[in-house]
Amino acid sequence: MKSKIKVITVVLASVLATSVSAQTSLQQANKVLMEQLKLVHRLSSSEITRLNQIFSRSGVIGQGNPAITRHPMSTEQCAARVPGGPNSYNNTRNARICGDKYMAPLYDPSTQKPSDAQACIDMFEFPNIPCTYPVVWTKASEAATICAAIGKRLCDAHEWEGACAGALQEPDYFFGLGSVATMRNAHNSKYAGTKNWAYGPGFQRGVCAQNSTKSASCGGGGYNRCGSNTYPTGAFPNCKSKLGVYDQHGNAAEHMNLPMAPDQMASRGSKKLGVTEMKGSWFIWDKYQAHPDWCRWRAPYWHGSKVMSKGSHENYHLGFRCCKTIK
Repeated sequence: MKSKIKVITVVLASVLATSVSAQTSLQQANKVLMEQLKLVHRLSSSEITRLNQIFSRSGVIGQGNPAITRHPMSTEQCAARVPGGPNSYNNTRNARICGDKYMAPLYDPSTQKPSDAQACIDMFEFPNIPCTYPVVWTKASEAATICAAIGKRLCDAHEWEGACAGALQEPDYFFGLGSVATMRNAHNSKYAGTKNWAYGPGFQRGVCAQNSTKSASCGGGGYNRCGSNTYPTGAFPNCKSKLGVYDQHGNAAEHMNLPMAPDQMASRGSKKLGVTEMKGSWFIWDKYQAHPDWCRWRAPYWHGSKVMSKGSHENYHLGFRCCKTIK
């Protein structure tokens, strides 16, 4: 057991030592990222090849435009903030259940045990490695393809919400109401009386990665004008749900699948998928709140499209995390 812990510690030390400066080219930064993914998640050469193909087709997917991105915290500073260091985030029980490091089982603690989970969710935004910067500039279609390339999938909205709220509940999409807006309103009305955030029952400042400032040159968007300016994942240890999932408020906004019919649910094995739903920061910061962000709140259909549309939305702070069916 001690030897395994030592190996994991050495791997994470190697990951942190590869911190990328703001002036490094995107291609070089992504090369480092692929090495991190290979080391930490033990990805095969074929999996890395598939990821490289997706990233290279995009030309912008990565941890932000290195020329203008100014991260407010370094990966080394993140490691110093985490009690026990980044390795402490590795839960060996969850790794056995989920089949990968840094994943959390999705279940309802009031009636189930972690081992009853039928799916798991990444503890951190992709690349799901603590004290690394989230991958952004990702379209929903690309997020779904990236997750599939490593044996995972895009999360359904109710899975992300359950991970945040601390209890996975039965899917509740109000199918048949006819539109995203009517389904959304019915869902939000149902949960309005039980609002909660990952860290507790009321919105709090300073708990999550919500103090970033966008680039001065960033108006309506654009890769050459907007630095991603994200924090390393897991840099705020108290920004954690009861299921052990981090950074669901602040940092990168996150794509997920909002099914419009039962046969569009990724959690039930569908490859068809529905429309885009975005969670996470999505313009919610300590100093500016554009809309609610309690765990089960579903947003208006901003920049909406089918998940697999080639024109699905991308921007400087929009990323994702993956889920994985285990039973």
